[in-house]
Amino acid sequence: MAIPTLHALEECSDFSKTVQPYIPQLYALPERLSDVISGNESLIKLYTETNPLISGFAISVFLGAVFLVAAEVNRNYSQVDRFWSLLPTFYIAHFDLWARLTGIPTQRIDAALFFSTVWSIRLTYNYWRKGGYEIGSEDYRWEIVRKHVPKFVFHVFNWTFISFMQSILLFLLAAPAYSLLLATQFEPELSSADLAFTTVELGLILTEWFADQQQWNYHAAKNEYKSTGKVVPSYKQADVDRGFLTSGLWGYSRHPNFACEQTIWFILYQWSCFASKNLYSWLAVGPSFLIMLFQGSTWLTELITAGKYPEYRDYQRSVGMFVPTSASAYETPAAKPKVIRTSELAKKQKKK
Repeated sequence: MAIPTLHALEECSDFSKTVQPYIPQLYALPERLSDVISGNESLIKLYTETNPLISGFAISVFLGAVFLVAAEVNRNYSQVDRFWSLLPTFYIAHFDLWARLTGIPTQRIDAALFFSTVWSIRLTYNYWRKGGYEIGSEDYRWEIVRKHVPKFVFHVFNWTFISFMQSILLFLLAAPAYSLLLATQFEPELSSADLAFTTVELGLILTEWFADQQQWNYHAAKNEYKSTGKVVPSYKQADVDRGFLTSGLWGYSRHPNFACEQTIWFILYQWSCFASKNLYSWLAVGPSFLIMLFQGSTWLTELITAGKYPEYRDYQRSVGMFVPTSASAYETPAAKPKVIRTSELAKKQKKK
């Protein structure tokens, strides 16, 4: 069988029972694919007879190679970025399709696919309106990184992290759906807990949407001020002069959208733990790696921002990076009166 016959819910997240026995299928895939191409085997047969976690992982490795070639040919290293909002949903849809083709109940995976589809629509739209899909568009941070590391080192970074590791990460974010699929052997119906997890996920996506919209509105107002010299009525002169957003959700968290993004995939992992009655499992690899990635990328983003806007250091001291550290919103520090020393007064008197 392409999935294991398990005897308890707790086994649904057991790596030695649900993954390890199927690793040989990964090595056999190239030969079986050549049989499909030559017409000696059906693609549907190969698909349904291959463990869905193994085939999903194989797709992520193949896409990593595609991203690598595209990045090196175009000298543009945002290839994965263009698919970031789509691939986790693609992999959950892959688990859903595999379950349907093999006659396994899909209600739980349908719920996961529903929230993930909403997540994809929101993030894809936000990336599009920022110009992410325009020809030649690239994350500004890659250019800065290239300036500070040797060319060879950056290419190695692309061959490993940017192309392959990020591609595999996007698969691992969706991998908890595999545990949900296996758990349907014991609990095929959608439970109230499944609905609760779905509701929480949708709530996080809605919060993320508010955060992104607040930021979009602010930057639109800042650009309007730069071009016309007029301050949009919903903002003050100090807001546009500051250069960065500190109101709304951004008054409590420096990156409320990033906080939601990390939490969304951590909750899916927790959903898989709940469904399999485990406190933790190997499926934590995906969300844990994502959290570490956000720590590094957010540090770089803030380093750049603090170099552009003087007040940002005060903002960092007052507001948590992801989790709010105060019940009150950020307020711009009052300007400190200039202290004039007696020696300075004496010098001015002499000049007179």
